[in-house]
Amino acid sequence: MAQNGSANASIEASSSSLPTVIGINYGNSYASIAEGLADCIANEDGERQIASAISFHGEETYIGTGAKHQLVKNAENTIIGFRNLLGRKFSEIPKDKPMVSAPVIQHPEKPDEPAYKVTILQPAPKPLPTSAVTSTANTPAASKFGTPRSEPTQVERYLTVSEVNTIFIKSLVQSAEDFLGKKVEGVVIAIPTWFEEVQREALIKAAEDAGVKVLQLIDDIAAAALQSITTPTSPDLKEDRTQLVVDLGSSSLSLSILSTRQGLIHPLASSSDPTIGADLIDDKLIKFFAKEFTKKTKVPLSLPVTASSSAADKRAEAKLRLAIEHTKRTISASPSAATCSVESLKEGYDLSGTINRMRFDMEGREAYTKIAESVKKLVADASLDLYDIDEIVYTGGTGCLPGLDETVLAVGFNEETVITPFSAGTAVGGGASDPTTILAKGAVLQAKLLAGIADDQDLLSAFGTEAELTKVESTSKTLGLIFPEEGAEGGLGGQWIPVILKETVLPARRIYTFGVDLGENNFEKVGFEVWEVKESVKVELVKVPPSEGEDEDEEPEETEEKEKLIEKGATALTSIIIPVKNGKKEKGRWKTKIGVQFVVDEGGKMEIAAWEVDGEEKVQKIIQ
Repeated sequence: MAQNGSANASIEASSSSLPTVIGINYGNSYASIAEGLADCIANEDGERQIASAISFHGEETYIGTGAKHQLVKNAENTIIGFRNLLGRKFSEIPKDKPMVSAPVIQHPEKPDEPAYKVTILQPAPKPLPTSAVTSTANTPAASKFGTPRSEPTQVERYLTVSEVNTIFIKSLVQSAEDFLGKKVEGVVIAIPTWFEEVQREALIKAAEDAGVKVLQLIDDIAAAALQSITTPTSPDLKEDRTQLVVDLGSSSLSLSILSTRQGLIHPLASSSDPTIGADLIDDKLIKFFAKEFTKKTKVPLSLPVTASSSAADKRAEAKLRLAIEHTKRTISASPSAATCSVESLKEGYDLSGTINRMRFDMEGREAYTKIAESVKKLVADASLDLYDIDEIVYTGGTGCLPGLDETVLAVGFNEETVITPFSAGTAVGGGASDPTTILAKGAVLQAKLLAGIADDQDLLSAFGTEAELTKVESTSKTLGLIFPEEGAEGGLGGQWIPVILKETVLPARRIYTFGVDLGENNFEKVGFEVWEVKESVKVELVKVPPSEGEDEDEEPEETEEKEKLIEKGATALTSIIIPVKNGKKEKGRWKTKIGVQFVVDEGGKMEIAAWEVDGEEKVQKIIQ
């Protein structure tokens, strides 16, 4: 923990001498910007979570929430969902999904290029200066100054997907520059793990067209892990731990299991599912409130919309989706209920509805269940048990929903599992582990690191996705010490001290110091064995006795009880005897301190050194 704090301090201290860099979480629904270790940067409208939306109205261009509001009356000139279309051909884009915004069309001049058609007001060219002898007094369009008035003209404009992304990225960078008061010289952008190479290249091009240098594209999972290990949220977190990262976006779910050992992150397994996302929950809520509206007003309202839905229903859905964003934020912070209010939802009737936590979780249960099933499958694919997970990290705005954790993901995990951010109480507070800001903050940490080594091209190349340093070996079993004891519990034959955990990236070095009780007679030697062990989880079904007031004749429910087991290998790797000469007597017993160092290279060769801390003699052994 102290090392992380020192690292943060050094970043702050040297930031003035480094180039100005930022981190961007580039989501399909929302984006956020971070600089330094403070909260995310707000745009000119005060938004820290900036809606990924662009709208053209007359001569004005709206970006963010202001653009989303244009979906109600100006949907044909409002563009959303453009990030996921980067690098895609028009023929690859599904055409059957109903649109509540400007539709994706084929560019009239660029074959198989997806584009949008919007209508804008183009300012008229400035009039030529009039000569002194030319009179304009009798011209109908003349102004009192003698210059003909010119009106803007309405024109159609075709924007490619790349151009739309460029406009949006440029606005994000401009917001950062306005906040910082200086030019941004580099950016790291957090993107989904499932982005293909062609999509990554298209995003880099869009950013460069916006005038910003992309230092690196970092996976969402990596950004979340980087932020979580740099700014830990709980004192209960172990330095060596196994993380489950749940990245729930609007249109996809990405999961990853990471081995974090001494600050090094090693991915164990990952998965992505484009059929699971926050849209599932939104659609359920829209349907719920539409039924409530029809029940109260008798006005038919069928939502979510289909390709054949009326314009009135499409406007109603656009209004309702905006209101539901507020409802979800409220339910994330409230233990009871949240409201959903829309003026003139349809035919002049207002919607004023309420949803409590229980009903909200019922509507989200389908999505929650699918997420839980995906988690269980990924854990099994990694040859792990839910009991092996030490920390759960949520990212994305939907990660703030308490029901996601309370009703599904907490079931089956170890009671000591640290759940970020819920255990820290920062689900909506904008803290270090806030799911809506964690990705941007992870990205800016990487940006500052890259900016600091910009002159070392060899070191800089090591951060590429195909760099040799990313192709590593790791330990498959845990290495540790057993101090033999008669009658020891657990079947290990002594006290077990793990030193190098399984899934630790090689090469690795660990130093462990511990106290040893030498007894009343001051033993002159201390011995232990080095073992490689296999860890597993024992599962037992236990019947739960009926509680007071329940029918005792009913079949009792069964619940799973889990216990971690450690099994020794066939034989000890080695045994070590250390001479003891500097024992100290405390309360009638002799004690000393022993130091042990394990060094394992890439090939698995292990060197072990052991010594008495206050002594001079060191015992060393090599195990091939």
